[in-house]
Amino acid sequence: MCGIVGVASVGPINNREWLTAGSASLSHRGPDDCGEWWSTDGHVGLGHRRLSILDLSDAGHQPMHDDHKSLSITFNGEIYNFVELRDELLRFGISFRSGTDTEVVLGAYRVWGLDCLEHFNGTFAFGIYDDECKRLFLARDRAGEKPLFYWRDAQSVRFASELKAMLADDRIPRSIDPLALDCYLSMGYVPGSMCIVKGFSKLPPAHALTFDLNTEAVRVWEYWHPPEAPVVGPAGIDSEALLDELESLLEDSVRLQLVADVPVGVLLSGGVDSSLVTALASRLSQRVRTFTIRFPGHSDLDETEHARLIASHFGTDHTELIAEPASADLLPSLAWYFDEPINDSSMIPTSLVSRLVREQCTVALGGDGGDELFGGYGHYSRLIHLQRRIGNLPRPIRSLAARGAGHLLPVGFRGRSWAQGLSTDFTSGVPLIANYFDQRTRRELLEGAAALNFAAEGVHASRTPHDPDLLQRATRWDFANYLPEDILVKVDRSSMLASLEVRSPFLDYRVINFAFGKVPSTLKATSASKKILLKHLAGRVLPPEFNRDRKQGFSIPLASWLESGPFLDLFEAVLLDPNSIFSREAVESLLQGQRKGRANSERLFGLVFFELWRRRFNMSL
Repeated sequence: MCGIVGVASVGPINNREWLTAGSASLSHRGPDDCGEWWSTDGHVGLGHRRLSILDLSDAGHQPMHDDHKSLSITFNGEIYNFVELRDELLRFGISFRSGTDTEVVLGAYRVWGLDCLEHFNGTFAFGIYDDECKRLFLARDRAGEKPLFYWRDAQSVRFASELKAMLADDRIPRSIDPLALDCYLSMGYVPGSMCIVKGFSKLPPAHALTFDLNTEAVRVWEYWHPPEAPVVGPAGIDSEALLDELESLLEDSVRLQLVADVPVGVLLSGGVDSSLVTALASRLSQRVRTFTIRFPGHSDLDETEHARLIASHFGTDHTELIAEPASADLLPSLAWYFDEPINDSSMIPTSLVSRLVREQCTVALGGDGGDELFGGYGHYSRLIHLQRRIGNLPRPIRSLAARGAGHLLPVGFRGRSWAQGLSTDFTSGVPLIANYFDQRTRRELLEGAAALNFAAEGVHASRTPHDPDLLQRATRWDFANYLPEDILVKVDRSSMLASLEVRSPFLDYRVINFAFGKVPSTLKATSASKKILLKHLAGRVLPPEFNRDRKQGFSIPLASWLESGPFLDLFEAVLLDPNSIFSREAVESLLQGQRKGRANSERLFGLVFFELWRRRFNMSL
């Protein structure tokens, strides 16, 4: 992967220093090479930081230009089907000077224009400037694996892989967007095109943007979306045929993603998803390198036994990495690299793993996406059970019970969020069960701040997919929100901090189309089972003694760390500081609840991480 930054303006740009500084701020994303290019008229500037994966020679230098010198690109990502596309483009008369996928993107744009996006199978974020029609073209991959922020005013558009690259220009005003903050406190991330910094935006997954320098017109559109859910006919479901197709698709995805001119490994957690990736990779490569990590002193988080079983069965070159005890001093650094805060403490082990794996590999395959696509989270089964048990009860009664739970049960009381979700219309909605702070608690936390419109619940409702099936709504919600704004952000920032490229075979768009367009809900999850079809595949290709029903998230013992020691000291120092934007009384209540055994550790983490981010970027509300 790489880091990109750029600007396009209807008039010549005099202040160019910020682009150089912005590119330098992305050096962790691309330590191998850097480049900066300005159009002859001074209207467009592109910057690039390169992590060399394909064609390690200088021929892969970016920003890159086509033979006509009319197209220029700064590209972050990998086009996994670039070999096939290259052969097709050769038949159109396109010539190539390198073995990079970046040059294939330029050739595809030359032949198909904006429709080139339909031909790409990969993870990407890029900016192309077309000098012939004076147009900037930005695009992001279908699942949102690679980030792309942008900022616009009346005459220009700026973009970058990370916010800090554009914030290198001190003249851009910066303050916290109130609605984005409200969503962050509720969901743990800022969803969709919103950005935590007012005036900035994220280009959503599967979206593109054009900026016409002649007319000043900006257009943003969605170029792809998941297919509609399958309709099961009278003949029922041929589950074996679906299983065959899934195995074929996933194997081909792994095949494409193993291609690199640098060492490649597999992040083997010992769960179903990463074990399947390992199994399929072992069919395609004689000696697969696998990595797992353990945290000494925390046997409940130790997955090495399960990973060792898979590695031994498939004969991989297996490495067990030992993570040093996490230091609280890591959090301020992560707040800088993450740009936009997320409430997910597993960023700590993810960053530690990435750093250790990078010592031996430049590319690693992981299992991200399997849960969202195939019904792997435990809350899917609980939702189905809840709908079956109480879905037919009159909603006014359920709403009364939900309000009572919010008032009578303290924050952090286990089951409180589920009780508050009782008021959901189970025919069209999805309960906001991962609600870190409900509306009342958010008001208490921000007491004394400027008047805010606490509307996160409305944002959640507006982003709920329209589907009559509850499981379809829930999985599609997670795919469109939780996956790109939490999971993939965590993986991208943590891996890029170590200059490691992480690839996700489950997020091949063909696998996504299959999961949403062909697999019925009954083969994803029920009230008693989850990840049904994927576990059938595991039964086919993994060793029989493998435990397919085990589910261990990648986590840290944060609650125990907050009993005493450096993490508690940091949390109290940050949150009880008079300059914190959060109410001291509300914070002390959360800390007291944590001491009483309530589940507030992740809530406190989210507040601390936000405050560290706010101070590091000098943001005010």
